Amino acid sequence: MNATRRGFVNTAIAATAASYVRILGANEKVRLGAVGVGPRGQYLLRQSKKLAAECVAVCDVYSARLDQAASAAGEGVKTYKDHRQVLDHKDIDAVIVATPDHWHGPITVDACRAGKDVYVEKPMVHTPKDGQAVVKAAREHKRVIQVGMQARAVPHYRAAREKYLDSGAMGKVGLIRTWYNGNSGYVQKAPPGMEQKPDGLDWERWLGPGPKVAWNPDIYFSPYKWLYYDGGMIMGIGIHVIDSAHQCLKLTKPKAAVAAGGIYHFPDRDTPDVINLVLEYPQNLNVTFEAELMTTGFLTTAGLELRGTGGILTIERYDRARGYEYRPHPKNSTVPAGAGPGDPSDAIWLLQDWIDCIRTRGRTLANEEEGYYSSMACFMGNLAYQKKARIVWDSKWDLGPSA
Repeated sequence: MNATRRGFVNTAIAATAASYVRILGANEKVRLGAVGVGPRGQYLLRQSKKLAAECVAVCDVYSARLDQAASAAGEGVKTYKDHRQVLDHKDIDAVIVATPDHWHGPITVDACRAGKDVYVEKPMVHTPKDGQAVVKAAREHKRVIQVGMQARAVPHYRAAREKYLDSGAMGKVGLIRTWYNGNSGYVQKAPPGMEQKPDGLDWERWLGPGPKVAWNPDIYFSPYKWLYYDGGMIMGIGIHVIDSAHQCLKLTKPKAAVAAGGIYHFPDRDTPDVINLVLEYPQNLNVTFEAELMTTGFLTTAGLELRGTGGILTIERYDRARGYEYRPHPKNSTVPAGAGPGDPSDAIWLLQDWIDCIRTRGRTLANEEEGYYSSMACFMGNLAYQKKARIVWDSKWDLGPSA
């Protein structure tokens, strides 16, 4: 079948989704399907095995990865190369989507229409149109969506928010600095010997809704370098720390965005290797994001720093020794300085929240609306960089009220 968006919309699963929903028993495991089982997808499967969930089907366009994932998942796991075959399973409750980014939106919409709950890796989408389609499908089919922005559930992030933001100690925040430097994924290359497409890899299926291009091992093995497939550092890694800023102050849509940067040191890509972004918000505050690749291999740092009338709060993503640190304003703060150790930036807490909400039908920490607005902040940043202009939020990007 031609892998187009229109084709997905017209599949039979949309018409019969309601009959596919299982009622979970109190002690019954959530039955999962996994779509996209490269390194990230296999990691999420390993984490899910620690929870009240079991994987019954895996899907990938590359047979080698499919076999690896099936072996790790256990005996009796079914394998597919087309995600629609996974969604046809009446006994599957939910799916984990860890494909390249350009597939996130279409597969999530299909899964909602098939009556499946979804854990979709970040970014949820790259464009307003795709994001609105996901939100609409989730609302109409009453699905539980979790977007893989795992810092929302990491314990030391929560502790810092509760102690210094929820308590009011920070006062009025006017600036949030975020950063993510030295990420090795953005400089990796295809393994040797891949000039010819490997046997068992369905390249046309991998491209799916994207441009039809000849086999390119650098696109397949290093999609992070390409705007269409990953969204560059703003969308691919910036979303983590920008979303943390959103969560800290309950932000949604930016008012405007400006960005500057370029391809200064690594020419094998179409996305910048140095970027600075400024997002303006209606709450009279700015969120900045900076990233560079020059320190890859000896310095990987990520985090955010909130500056307010009461003090400065820094939350580290990877520095477990530092974790978070609060420095009070000597005149304005009634809360003393404080610090706490970090926790691993692990997806298990976010997966646990998702599994819990599948049972309760509650709202997840990183639901589709949170995923939409954080994706749109990054979309505006990329647009500002590409157009070399200040991008203002367009009202046609708004989400309508939920039912």
